[in-house]
Amino acid sequence: MALVLTSRAFANGGEIPSRYTCEGQDISPELRWEGGPTATKSFGLIVDDPDAPDPRAPKITWVHWVVYDIPADVHGLPENSDTQRLPPGTKQGLNDWKRVGYGGPCPPIGTHRYFFKLYALDTVLPDLGRPTKTELLNAMKGHVLEEAQLIGTYKKRD
Repeated sequence: MALVLTSRAFANGGEIPSRYTCEGQDISPELRWEGGPTATKSFGLIVDDPDAPDPRAPKITWVHWVVYDIPADVHGLPENSDTQRLPPGTKQGLNDWKRVGYGGPCPPIGTHRYFFKLYALDTVLPDLGRPTKTELLNAMKGHVLEEAQLIGTYKKRD
């Protein structure tokens, strides 16, 4: 069965509720996944926005969350996951605000897309400290068995 990533907070391609953004509580949405390779030893998760700063002229991909070493027997993250609510053994890296943890959508202009990318890995990664997205992707090279993604959109209220 293919790896599938979903959320009860929003449908794939749908709008992310403001609760999960800088205009709300800025907490992470609940995420669930199913399927994936039986050889999976851990999962990694990266949430980013390729439309920054302006979707009509994107210049950078803004990273909102970096998570790794999610145990293979875990099939979701609860709403408002942080260091106390993440499964034991799970580690987080730095987002582009240079802090550990989730930073919700906060687009300066227009409607942005937010990619929640889940990676099934054939290993448990060593402690990488507080890796950036690039550092995590480099550590995962050669270990990704399968990927799934969920896309949400958000536009600030005027």
